[in-house]
Amino acid sequence: MQIFLMVLALSLVGVLVSGVLFAAASREAQPAERAALVSPAIAAGEERFFMMRPPVSGAPVSADVLALQIERHVRLEQAAAERFHQFPSVEALRTPTLSPLAG
Repeated sequence: MQIFLMVLALSLVGVLVSGVLFAAASREAQPAERAALVSPAIAAGEERFFMMRPPVSGAPVSADVLALQIERHVRLEQAAAERFHQFPSVEALRTPTLSPLAG
């Protein structure tokens, strides 16, 4: 019985320590990610997969507008996937979505 209680106590301590460390790690990562998303000068200097296209000239677009466009795109893609899941066919795979971001 003592061995069982000892294992139980050590397991609870391990879970608590893991939870505290996870909370501390996730709290530190969020401001760094937000700073990278907010400053376009830093993102423009980095070479990433999404940055390989030449920049589009024109007025800058706010983050809220981009977020709404991405949300709409995701909803349209999910609807297309659900439609394909209900009625699978070769034509349904090749049908383009209505999203302007799909390209």
